[in-house]
Amino acid sequence: MNGKLNASRLALGLIKDGMTIGIGSGSTVEVFLNLLGERIRNEGIVVYGIPSSYQAMLSAIKNGIKIVDLLEMEPEICIDGADQVDSRLNCIKGGGAAMTREKIIAFASKKVVIIVDESKLSEKLTIHVPVEVLPFAYGFVLRELSKICKPSLREGKGKVGPIITDNGNFILDCDFGVLENPEEVENKLKTIPGVIETGIFPSKIIDAVIVGNKKGARVIDRKI
Repeated sequence: MNGKLNASRLALGLIKDGMTIGIGSGSTVEVFLNLLGERIRNEGIVVYGIPSSYQAMLSAIKNGIKIVDLLEMEPEICIDGADQVDSRLNCIKGGGAAMTREKIIAFASKKVVIIVDESKLSEKLTIHVPVEVLPFAYGFVLRELSKICKPSLREGKGKVGPIITDNGNFILDCDFGVLENPEEVENKLKTIPGVIETGIFPSKIIDAVIVGNKKGARVIDRKI
């Protein structure tokens, strides 16, 4: 928790009164939103937020953030977490099954900042890649993915059957082993009809990663 907390504290300094922020999903973003809520209450600042999931929306409302959408506002900065970050700042996201909306918000934002604890860092991306799939196309997509990776349908916990995303779709977790070229894999996946989005977030859309540990936090800029 200390790594998430310290990364969130450093990211908090990027938020200014009147700003519109894109809000990712997950436990690290939850920590960030709780800290932001303290600032809103203590300083009386106004922050507008575009959430990427119902979880993010409920947390944002609880913390006094005014909810808007992409029709109304353009996010000045997107704050999000990641499941893994490689040495070139490519990321894998989607452990919470919210990567489609997260990626839309990331592309719509002027800047994208990823906050993680240092356990999420890896020389190369190695964990399973989540792929959101239209249920109608599930059988076809499963067969196509099986030609290039080892896909498995993500099952629900506390419910029978597959996880259903906020968009009403399935998630396939795809084992590619080590991703030598994440952007190439993403492009290949997106050519399969029925694939809605992937959990690969290429470094070209990431402006900075804030990495926290027990002692503090540091910023890694992709331009360095």
